[in-house]
Amino acid sequence: MVTMSDNPIRNVSDTALWVAVYRAMESDRPDALFRDPYARRLAGERGASIVETLPKGKAFAWPMIVRTAVMDEIILRLTRDQGVRTVVNLAAGLDTRAYRLALPPSVRWFHVDFPDMVRYTRDNLGDERPACSLEYIAADLRDPAERASVLDRANAAGGPALAVAEGLLVYLPPEQVDALGRDLASRPAFRHWLIDLAAPEMLRMLQKTWAPALAAGNAPMLFAPADGTRFFEVSGWREAEYRSMWSEATRLKRSMKGAWLWRFLMRLMPRARRERLARMSGIVLLERRQSQNETAANL
Repeated sequence: MVTMSDNPIRNVSDTALWVAVYRAMESDRPDALFRDPYARRLAGERGASIVETLPKGKAFAWPMIVRTAVMDEIILRLTRDQGVRTVVNLAAGLDTRAYRLALPPSVRWFHVDFPDMVRYTRDNLGDERPACSLEYIAADLRDPAERASVLDRANAAGGPALAVAEGLLVYLPPEQVDALGRDLASRPAFRHWLIDLAAPEMLRMLQKTWAPALAAGNAPMLFAPADGTRFFEVSGWREAEYRSMWSEATRLKRSMKGAWLWRFLMRLMPRARRERLARMSGIVLLERRQSQNETAANL
């Protein structure tokens, strides 16, 4: 096992190295759900060390792999079949979907993250050719002015537009998530917002594994609303689609070790309890609630 003298996570950007290792692990499988030929290069030695050092680092790869695969499916469906023309990947980290997915060439893709992360991604991808129009934007999305500038640029690119926030919201306090939601909803090009979401019970479980290392690395897990997707309604969004991480892992054959026992025990639980457990963690497609003026215009 690789040991590290300091905490494995130095800051929130290191989580991108960690998740890239999981994409590389999945890509190595003969029955891979997706292929990311760039993941291992981007993860580097530090990414591998993080996974080796974190408690249950490899054993808990499955939800990250499932999340990637399900988001791939939704993004492809929206861009191919439902007319989404602009995609804004917020806090994109080391995401390579603009290169590895069979996106329509007409799609405009904005890859947004801290300056250092944008520089690192571009330097490591070198001369690789994206599948669609790709623009990198260096910005700190916690800063209201920088966030507004990014969203204004994407809104001007034309809609329908999709915002993607993979692995982002859990690291933000609720007031920042609300502000981001309001900023997105106020720009008419944005029709959809793709996120992953944890329930408070899931966050409590993570306190026993990853959360201490993340908190020590100045990347504490903060956001897990008790009211689930209803949290987003006040900022102008509503749930259009919820994919339970547990159910999707079963569908994709990437369930955790011992999942059969949990499935058996869940059959013995009351229905309400089973439903709560199914929504402990999931991938959510939100749709923007139309304003009264928009509703009237569509009549």
